[in-house]
Amino acid sequence: MSDRMYPRIVISKQKLVENTNQIIQMAKNNHIPFITMVVKAFAGDKEIVKVLEQTNITCIGDSRIQNLITFNDLSFHHKMLLRIPMLSEVSDVIKYADISLNSELKVIKALNEEAKKQNKNHAILIMFDIGDLREGIYYTSDYLPLIKEILQLDHIVLKGIGTNLTCYGGLVPSKAILSRLVNIKNNIESNLNIKLDIISGGNSSSVTLFDKHIIPKEINHLRLGESILFGKETSYSTNIEGLNHNVFSFEAEIIELKEKPSYPDGEISINSFGEKPVIEDLGLMKRAILAIGKQDTILSNLDPVDKNIKIIGGSSDHLILDVTKSDYKLGDIVKFNINYPALVHLMNSSYIKKVYK
Repeated sequence: MSDRMYPRIVISKQKLVENTNQIIQMAKNNHIPFITMVVKAFAGDKEIVKVLEQTNITCIGDSRIQNLITFNDLSFHHKMLLRIPMLSEVSDVIKYADISLNSELKVIKALNEEAKKQNKNHAILIMFDIGDLREGIYYTSDYLPLIKEILQLDHIVLKGIGTNLTCYGGLVPSKAILSRLVNIKNNIESNLNIKLDIISGGNSSSVTLFDKHIIPKEINHLRLGESILFGKETSYSTNIEGLNHNVFSFEAEIIELKEKPSYPDGEISINSFGEKPVIEDLGLMKRAILAIGKQDTILSNLDPVDKNIKIIGGSSDHLILDVTKSDYKLGDIVKFNINYPALVHLMNSSYIKKVYK
């Protein structure tokens, strides 16, 4: 396939390396020495993950064990499974992940038995839900009996504890919220006479607290994706000064360009996705169709670079634009900025060409 094939994502290797190393330094400046680079948005694309070998990242994390298998021969010191393992995949988890995030004792015991079979030790972080209501043991629960049972397992190494914020419930990290995790850490250590090496204080939403001197000193690890990939913290979706915000761009080709009415001519029912479209009558319109659609991404997550054009809708493999105020021709390429959800969807589409620069 030629680099001129469309539609395509264009990825800047240099900007990705720059963002990665800059975030690592920013974390160290905020007393956080350990970073796991979240690579799940790359959908197992080995070429782009291999770029990270040029950075100071030593641990990558993915939520799909299939992707960690793909990355098995890359030179990172550690590979983390970010999603709680399924019982049906424990063999691969032990074989291909150095560390996994867990909250279910049955799963942890299965990991222990499999690690014994493979003559390996497997490290885990116990996840705690401190209010966002995604995965983890709820922070007000009596969790000490579970921790005691884990400590009895001979092939499981309890490396620490962690939490996740904003991904489901939108809970914004703060000193008070993160102190809930610190309290759990102190309770476990004092009652069970152990030392936890890793206190993982969340994801890119916690970057919003950098340089505000309110991240508890006990927090020493973050799992970061969007802040590196887009130079953006995720609590309030604001750009981080000094980082590149255009590591990724998207390009698609105009396959039809015609002047048509802006409102359907006849009775309107549901569209191909079972939705009743809401369409504004704007009179005659110059409309461009691009070879990209809802099967590839959520169209509203594409942001045209040319602000004179507007996305007005689409179907499974057509994107319709209002280009009345622009001078495009058939075969021209339209460029878009994309956000994190768009990247996730586009990278998972086998119909989208990936170009590295």
